[in-house]
This record gives sequence, C-alpha cells and structure tokens, in this order.
Amino acid sequence: MSTYLTIQLPPLENGDRLTRQEFERRYETMPHLKKAELIEGVVYLASPVRANSHGKPHSEIIGWLFVYKSATPGVYLADNTTVRLDLDNEPQPDALLRIEPEVGGNSRISEDDYIEGAPELVVEIAASSASYDLNDKLNAYRRNGVQEYLVWQMYENRLDWFSLQEGRYIALEPDERGIIRSQVFPGLWLAVNELREGNLTEVLVVLQQGLQTVEHQEFIARLNPD
Repeated sequence: MSTYLTIQLPPLENGDRLTRQEFERRYETMPHLKKAELIEGVVYLASPVRANSHGKPHSEIIGWLFVYKSATPGVYLADNTTVRLDLDNEPQPDALLRIEPEVGGNSRISEDDYIEGAPELVVEIAASSASYDLNDKLNAYRRNGVQEYLVWQMYENRLDWFSLQEGRYIALEPDERGIIRSQVFPGLWLAVNELREGNLTEVLVVLQQGLQTVEHQEFIARLNPD
C-alpha cells in the first residue's frame, strides 16, 4: 500500500514576505478570502469594508467610470480585479481602466483570466495619506508604468490624480472650473469638488461634456480602427 503525504500550505497573513508564485498558491487555497494583495513582496489583507469610508465612494467611482466606458467602445473597465504587475507586486485595485494591447494598451488578459501588465488608469479608495496606497503601492504602480493613478483619501476627503511623466508621478491640478481631465483617456473629466461633496448629478453633467468633445470622438476612432 502506498502512503501519500499531503502538504498543507499555511494561510496568508498580513506581513508575509512571499514570491508572487507562492502568494497565488496560498490565495487559491483560501476561497473565503475576498481581497489580498502582494505589494513589494509583502502581503496585505483587507479589513472588513466600511460603508461610508469605502463602499459608498467605491460605488461612486465605479458609476463615473462605467458611464465613460459605456460611451467609449474599446475601453475595458474592471472592479476589484487582480493585476500581475511584476514578480513582487500583485495588487487588487478598487477600479481600473485599460486599453487592449492590439490598439496600444500595456496590459493583457492571461490564459487563467488575470490582468498582466500595467493598466492605463488605476483608482484606489484610501483611508488616509498614511495608507500604503500612497506609499509602496504608488511606487509599484509608477515603476511598472501605470500612466494615471487616482487616489481618494477618505479621512481627509482629498482626491489626488497623478500622471506619469518622465518616470515620475505629477499631480494633475483642477482647472478654473474645478475639473481634472485625463491625459490618457480623452473625455474622462472629473468635477473634483462635486465628487467630494456628493453632488453626483453635476459629476455626470461634467463627464457628459467631456464625452461630447472632438478629442473623445477621435479617441474612439483610434480604438476602433475597423
């Protein structure tokens, strides 16, 4: 009679230092776990999600991006999806927009249905400026070429939109109307103060103005050459 030895993998724990391969192996054995990230080789497990400090702003960001995606054929929107950035980083951003590689995008969908490479835009809902979203994770996104990174810090109710320029993240500033315009996704306009104050009607009005621009129409044509 043969004897088989079953090796049980230890669970993921906050602060574990793992390779990406080992991180994925352990993550797959924990189907009850909703969110875990590997950032600069360190494991981060998400706390229970609070309503006003995460769930609500998360839904508002997704709604804004969904309207843009709906009006922009060829753009790919994902919510809370694992991204294989590099061998030490596998984040699960709150939201992302990407462009398919066939039309110039920097990421692809792997055979096992994960995103590999750098999405063009990543959005995170952070507790505060002390969060790893604005430290190690920001550096990982910058180093891997995420072109734009939007972080909404809930305790300060502050929104920062970074643009990658010559290897550095530069904060995009609102114009005289309080609007930030994406440098990568033409027509993706955000009325910053209205979003912070919960005036979603005005947020969508401003977005619609962006969607009606010539630049947005030209972008659609580039994404859909046929």
